[in-house]
Amino acid sequence: MPYLHIDLSTDHPTEVKRDLAKRVANIYADVMQTTPDIVHVAFRELGEGNVWSCKGEMPQPAAVLTLEIRRGRSPEQRERLARELLAACVQTLRIDPTLASVEMTQHSGNEIYLEDYVDGVLRGALGPDWTPDEVGQPLRQAMIEKMREAGLPDASSRHPAS
Repeated sequence: MPYLHIDLSTDHPTEVKRDLAKRVANIYADVMQTTPDIVHVAFRELGEGNVWSCKGEMPQPAAVLTLEIRRGRSPEQRERLARELLAACVQTLRIDPTLASVEMTQHSGNEIYLEDYVDGVLRGALGPDWTPDEVGQPLRQAMIEKMREAGLPDASSRHPAS
């Protein structure tokens, strides 16, 4: 459900990005009181000369972290998240923290759709709003239980066979 985009003007090996994706998912889960299994991370390596900070007299190569998250967390929680995610990116990707920004867009839970298997049948539902209860039960598991109870329609017919 959370979608973390990292726009860069540099390229990095797949292993570095995979390890950083796991790290930022764990940071997100810890700070935002949820579980890492719902986090998606995208590295958009736009190439040299494609992400700029206009700080100072001349623009300089930069990075932007954009976080699409569910509404409900305090400003202090979001600030801690931004600080910790930026620190992880600075350390791993060697970006200058003064030339990076973290931007957040908050959504209600029902603006996010998720599909998963419920008793072997692919089903889908809109997400719930965030609550601190997610610490005790992973969101994906809670949604599966909700879909099971609601008897939601089979989603597999909407997807062509692979």
